[in-house]
Amino acid sequence: MTAAKYESSGPVFTQALKKRMLIGAGIGLLIVSFFVIGAGRGNPNWGNFWQIKPLLVTPLGGAIVGLCYDLTERLRRLEGWLGKAFLILSILCALIGLWMSLILGLAGTMWD
Repeated sequence: MTAAKYESSGPVFTQALKKRMLIGAGIGLLIVSFFVIGAGRGNPNWGNFWQIKPLLVTPLGGAIVGLCYDLTERLRRLEGWLGKAFLILSILCALIGLWMSLILGLAGTMWD
């Protein structure tokens, strides 16, 4: 086994970058919309336009999750158990990233 087997001089981002970022942002928007719409008018202490922050921050975080998922494409293409391990790790990190972007978006309003 040589080190050259794992080296790649190709582009850093794949052709699916836009698609993955849009999917991540869309998932983030759907998740945060569920919480924002379910809250109704919300607490009067949050202000009149409290919904804007979660509806902007969470999809932005989801897009960043899509970017990170795209960056791990080379690792997921490795052969054998290592590629499968990176696939599982990438999906787990994407779920954690979406959860953290939801928390960041709702911080100060629904989660004090």
